[in-house]
Amino acid sequence: MSEIIKQTAVSDLLSGVSVLAQHGTLPAELTDVTADSRKVLQGSCFVAISGSKVDGHEFIDGAIEQGATLIIHQSKCEKYTEGVAYLQVADSAEVFGRMVSNLYGNPSRHLKLVGVTGTNGKTSVATLLYHLVELMGEKAGLISTVENRIHTEVEPTAFTTPAPHELQELLARMVAAGCRYAFMEVSSHALVQRRVAGISFAGGIFTNLTRDHLDYHGTFQAYRDAKKLFFDMLPPSSFALSNLDDPNGTFMLQNCKARKEYYSLTNLAYVKCELVSQDLEGMQLRLNGVDLYLMLLGRFNAYNISAVYGAACLLGFETTEVLRVLTLLRPVRGRLEYIKMAGRVGIVDFAHTPDALEKVLDTLTTILPRGANLIGVIGAGGDRDAGKRPLMAAAAIKYCQKLLLTSDNPRHEKPEDIIAQMYEGISEEQHAKVYCITDRREAIRMAVALSKKGDFVLVAGKGHEAYQQIGDLKHPFDDVTELRLALEQI
Repeated sequence: MSEIIKQTAVSDLLSGVSVLAQHGTLPAELTDVTADSRKVLQGSCFVAISGSKVDGHEFIDGAIEQGATLIIHQSKCEKYTEGVAYLQVADSAEVFGRMVSNLYGNPSRHLKLVGVTGTNGKTSVATLLYHLVELMGEKAGLISTVENRIHTEVEPTAFTTPAPHELQELLARMVAAGCRYAFMEVSSHALVQRRVAGISFAGGIFTNLTRDHLDYHGTFQAYRDAKKLFFDMLPPSSFALSNLDDPNGTFMLQNCKARKEYYSLTNLAYVKCELVSQDLEGMQLRLNGVDLYLMLLGRFNAYNISAVYGAACLLGFETTEVLRVLTLLRPVRGRLEYIKMAGRVGIVDFAHTPDALEKVLDTLTTILPRGANLIGVIGAGGDRDAGKRPLMAAAAIKYCQKLLLTSDNPRHEKPEDIIAQMYEGISEEQHAKVYCITDRREAIRMAVALSKKGDFVLVAGKGHEAYQQIGDLKHPFDDVTELRLALEQI
């Protein structure tokens, strides 16, 4: 347990927690709060959470045997153990998040914390905001899919939004390091699982909503509603900034108590942006009437910059200074990261949904030299939404003169089966343009071999990831490195 933790009194840990029923006498103090019975310590609290795969209520007896003196439960208990206190609550996952926040001293209250949610753009917006604030002389923190940052300290990350203990400890370390601002991605999984319960947000940003994670949420509506949970929880003192051009942009802010503002490329809004021109090196934007050139590319990045600019202004930063610093920002690692070599352009991007892939390909098509080809290498992750696989292939083949379907992170599925499902999105007349190569390294090499001078080769799906997950093992694999090696050998 981190040395930052100081609050162990039960009264402090239960602050803000509503109790439906109590059995037994509460202990005066606790050593820890956990939802994992394997991590129970003598004198700690075990929170029984009903998850999608495992019901924590089945492990209450085991937690008591390991020394738990307080049990938080949602379902009714059939029996009680003498000397152990029980509290029944309406939502034990919500309570767990709040108790862990209390355990770490509610660090988010000492930060101006902005959460970013949506299907695509979360990493870019959160990361660009972090860099913008740091460039303006403030200490900031970042919690993202690519990495976590505590001012200048950089750490690897395992999840888009960490579990409550890891999340609260990160926030507490940011406070201890003197950070005044923090920016984090908020995933739909984290919202449903209440990982951000008990966190005080200064603001929230909605990027967009397209098909993703239906393997977990079941339906698009459930996925959409999970995202909306974030804006429903924002307090009146915070702001909510949403993409007006997205079909769900206004829906997200319905009944939201925060200050509501929008950004748009097509309508009048708090932030009105126009994409004037773009090339491989960057783009010219007109942002609320001011022209500026940025080292970013793509209409989707025009939306990302609009969100960053709007959030910075809502946080109270001076407008002219924000515009100046925007021009200093660089692309996020693994997002339209390109290599110029052997007369060709190799591009790596994280796009792993049909919509994100189509936006990247559309952007590349607009700057592709006349007579040049766009060659794509794409895959789809295993143990994830299988329904989007043919949609991704169908989106890619619209733009690519040659398309290679390959392995992504197959996890516990056969790569050949995933590729076959992707191939279903290819029409019979398009078959001649498509190659199926299971080995991702070989697919990248073949894509480069098929290219000629002037062509663009896009490798999509993994972006910043430095591994390929097969089964439970993560094997070293970096798309940028592999693409560079292939271009060097052409």
